Amino acid sequence: MNGRWMVVLAVVLIAAFATAMMASPVEAGKLEDAIAKTPAGTGKGQIDSKAAPGFMGIPGAPKPNLLLGILWGLWTGWIFSTVGAFGGIMAGVGHITVFGLADYGRTFKDTSPVLNKLLTDSIRTSNQYLVGLSALISSLTYYRMGRLVLPLGLFLAGGGIAGAYIIPLLTAGKISLSAYIGYFGIIVLVIGCFLFYETTETGQKSKKAAKEAAAAFERDHIKKAAGEKADEAARGVHVTQWAASRIKFTFYGVEFSFNPIWPIIGGFVIAAISSFIGVGGGFLYVPFLTSIAGLPMYVVAGTSAMGVLVSMITSIFSYMFVKGVPVDLTFIGVELIGIFVGSIVGPMTSKYIPDIWLKRIFVVLAVYVGVGYTTKGFLGYSIFPGM
Repeated sequence: MNGRWMVVLAVVLIAAFATAMMASPVEAGKLEDAIAKTPAGTGKGQIDSKAAPGFMGIPGAPKPNLLLGILWGLWTGWIFSTVGAFGGIMAGVGHITVFGLADYGRTFKDTSPVLNKLLTDSIRTSNQYLVGLSALISSLTYYRMGRLVLPLGLFLAGGGIAGAYIIPLLTAGKISLSAYIGYFGIIVLVIGCFLFYETTETGQKSKKAAKEAAAAFERDHIKKAAGEKADEAARGVHVTQWAASRIKFTFYGVEFSFNPIWPIIGGFVIAAISSFIGVGGGFLYVPFLTSIAGLPMYVVAGTSAMGVLVSMITSIFSYMFVKGVPVDLTFIGVELIGIFVGSIVGPMTSKYIPDIWLKRIFVVLAVYVGVGYTTKGFLGYSIFPGM
């Protein structure tokens, strides 16, 4: 591990320690009050004070396996840094299903609504911690590789700050776990269906410039694999014009342009939606950047990561410091180990996967998770296994 990544890791650890020191008293009090108001006992929707502490120290709560936490973090970091999206969705799948937090929290729907909603907010915030670190590492990696459109990322991030701050203020402590899972599923399913359209012949016709840039990028790396020299940095993203109404850049010889107002508006809307369901928003940034901006997937991942990073910092601050939402920082810290490794590996492997297959991976995951959680949230059970 070189010096740059050591610095990144040090910053992350310092930030996590500072968060723990600053937030713990408020969070602990809020959680203790919710536990105290929950009926005592050994049945569903009750808390047995003699049971071993689990998630967030709650007696009898599921105790996540730490090794599985690292492995799931590895997968989450890889998928986000490869596709530029779905990190928050995969983090959510882990906290909701893999570690059993949603089924546990739903038992308190009638007996302790406050604890039920507090667990919902904790899951939302925990998801964003994982995506935030992955977004930080991915942004740095893609920028170094010449695959991040800096001005576009800055405008997305600027618009996202307001959306990521406002939504926690309006929704913290008000969303039940069942409703959260259902909304989570609907949003993912809609985006998955839209991206599926983008992979069809009709959807591909309007993406001529993006396809040309993707083809040039793929040809360049075929040459590298064959032993021919290709200067990746020199042929990456190059901004050619900064203006109030139009910014232009090239990627592998193909020119793109955008009006700054659209990423600002898009960043606000996307950050608001993603903050509501507790994810990074990459699954919305990706279709926004590929469909509206017409960019190839090879620059979408890094640019999306930059927008996600800023909105995650803002949203976590709002949830934890403004609304006092508790999280299990010990378990989050373990998951971040996997996130760190997966986020470094992702950008290195994504260049070997064709542009269209990156989208298809996203679509398959979106449909499976979307349908599974929509039915689980609103019907009480998932029609797909593993949800």
